[in-house]
Amino acid sequence: MRYCLGILLGFMIMVVHSQPSEFRITRQQYIEMYKELAIKEMLRTGIPASITMAQAILESGDGNSPLARYANNHFGIKCHNDWTGETMHIDDDEKNECFRKYKDPYESFIDHSEFLRNRQRYAFLFEYSVTDYKAWAKGLKQAGYATNPKYDELLIRIIENHKLYELDNFAKIPPKINKKQDLHQEIDLSYVQVKVSDNKIKYIFAKKGQTPKDIARKMNMGVWQILKYNDINKNHVFEENEIVYLQPKRAKYKKAKEHLVKQGETMWDISQKYGIKLKKLYKINRMIPGTNPKPGQIIMLH
Repeated sequence: MRYCLGILLGFMIMVVHSQPSEFRITRQQYIEMYKELAIKEMLRTGIPASITMAQAILESGDGNSPLARYANNHFGIKCHNDWTGETMHIDDDEKNECFRKYKDPYESFIDHSEFLRNRQRYAFLFEYSVTDYKAWAKGLKQAGYATNPKYDELLIRIIENHKLYELDNFAKIPPKINKKQDLHQEIDLSYVQVKVSDNKIKYIFAKKGQTPKDIARKMNMGVWQILKYNDINKNHVFEENEIVYLQPKRAKYKKAKEHLVKQGETMWDISQKYGIKLKKLYKINRMIPGTNPKPGQIIMLH
């Protein structure tokens, strides 16, 4: 009887160890399963789809890691102090570390985007072009997303080996416009189409009376992002069709060299018009921050 039990136990162990290879997802299957999610998040937040996919591939082992399979955590995001959802504890850099647990992979992809968007140390990443995956990869390493010293190289290799940079091209495709739409009707910001400025910055037009908090809530962003990206304070009240940037402004404007100041224009007005950071605009023109130009004055843009 013991001999039979031994054979049966050995057979069961062999079955258990052989099953994972049968149920493993290949990298190409993983890409096909989740690339649309990565593209949707790119269009919503400005994070390159190639970067999202490469991080997911690397952090989840193509969706085969225990954390991905049992906690739907595809990006290795730990609990941190602000997490109130379910958790899973596994050994990582330290023993029995706390990781976030999601109800499905989609929730994990969304949380990854919000994790990058709502933490100050990643804010500089959004100054990079959505198609500059190399800058994003190096930036993630610089910001300390992972402890591996070759993290950026690993991401870039995955992106280039599988041509994931092609996913970023969807960010260049302009949204379809309904020709029958009344362009003068009031637009609901919950469904507003995000535009891209000449300086390659995503923005929307505000409605009269809206506050930074209103915009942040509508666009699913942090209030601090609206304040910082637009050089405004929390008491700012937007005018009708005022530009609201959803990404950091640039250090310069290359499509024009200078701007002729009109009556009533402030440095902030010029900063918003061309998508140049206010501090940078003052520095370029060697002006004291807080002062404003006179009508007819020339303001340099780079």
